Amino acid sequence: MALSGKRVAQIEIKSEGDVFHELWKSDPHQVPSLTPTTIQNCQTHDGEVGKAGSILFWNYFHDGKDMVSKTLIKNINEDKKSVTFEILEGDLLELYKTFFIHVHVDKHGSNNLVTWTVEYEKLNPDVPDPDTLMEFYKKVTKDIEAHHLQN
Repeated sequence: MALSGKRVAQIEIKSEGDVFHELWKSDPHQVPSLTPTTIQNCQTHDGEVGKAGSILFWNYFHDGKDMVSKTLIKNINEDKKSVTFEILEGDLLELYKTFFIHVHVDKHGSNNLVTWTVEYEKLNPDVPDPDTLMEFYKKVTKDIEAHHLQN
């Protein structure tokens, strides 16, 4: 059984893709107010938000548990409308040696496609693949979309 893996979730949204990208790139502190049942807090730990190299601290609820994560904004690609996060500390690193999260927005006319990709290396073969986390990202995306469509 391979210890390294990759999971992808794609969600079509009707809200503005540029707004979704800007939220994750420049204003992640707003995410908890848009999806409070999944993400409770986001704070800048170091650096400047909106710039690669900044570090964010997250409180979130996943698989029935309160969890934490310290993430590095590893890369921001304006042309591809993508942001890459690397997990530096937190609950996920109790299961995974490495964990990277990519969120990318493709514009297709009035609809947009949000793609969440996670790349990971398990600590051992008994660790499950992060399939429930992909459902978590789908819910976060739909919550944010619902908020944007209301306003």
